[in-house]
Amino acid sequence: MEVIDGNWYMEGLEYDDPRCIRSSGELLEVIERLGFLPLFSNKVPGFSVESMTCATSWWTESDSDPWKWREELSRSDRVAYGKFFGNKAGYVSRDWFPRFANYRRDGYDFDALWSDGLAGYREKLLMDLFVPEDTDMWEVKSFPAIFTNDMKEQAGFGKNGHKNFEGNLAKLQMRSYLIVNDLVQRLNKKGESFGWAVARMTPPEARWGYGFVTQAYKETKEESKQAITEHLHQFFPDADFKRLIF
Repeated sequence: MEVIDGNWYMEGLEYDDPRCIRSSGELLEVIERLGFLPLFSNKVPGFSVESMTCATSWWTESDSDPWKWREELSRSDRVAYGKFFGNKAGYVSRDWFPRFANYRRDGYDFDALWSDGLAGYREKLLMDLFVPEDTDMWEVKSFPAIFTNDMKEQAGFGKNGHKNFEGNLAKLQMRSYLIVNDLVQRLNKKGESFGWAVARMTPPEARWGYGFVTQAYKETKEESKQAITEHLHQFFPDADFKRLIF
């Protein structure tokens, strides 16, 4: 996607192109095969939902609208959706999430990251909404799913409060500590939808359990990176994923 004279222009395929993804089910299969997939075009040609779908299907509210598919896929236990790629949205499959988390976390649960001085205070304010202070992540039996606007208020951001809510929320997703649990369309008093769907956030441990998410902690960060790189190069042999994934 690029902006020319204030207008958005989407990359993509013609709807009747045999390579075109036309449903959320088809997209889910592609995400599981690739393991990782940004939502919009980037420096790796062909490596995005945008490049694999029909350009004119976006924001149409039809069954072939990739923007609308996010609502369904964000709730799937087969993938995670969030700002995972250069602070921009995309998907990571269930099978590859443990190695993705190990690389991004470098083996740190958030409480350990905070204890070692490697997380900011505003990040901690947001994570405290999900994991009570002085509680280890693995001890938590259930995690809440919280709308982003509620997170902003409860953690003390906004007017006359802490700054850069969006930036700190994106950082926690980039570090794999939070994912989008679902996207809920807002309704007016007449029951009509309006605006963008609102995200509810939760730790990935809420979806898959602490043991699953952290199973790659036994690897080094570099071992996880190598496994991810070798896997992606099967599909994009000449691509440089350095800035996008790592």
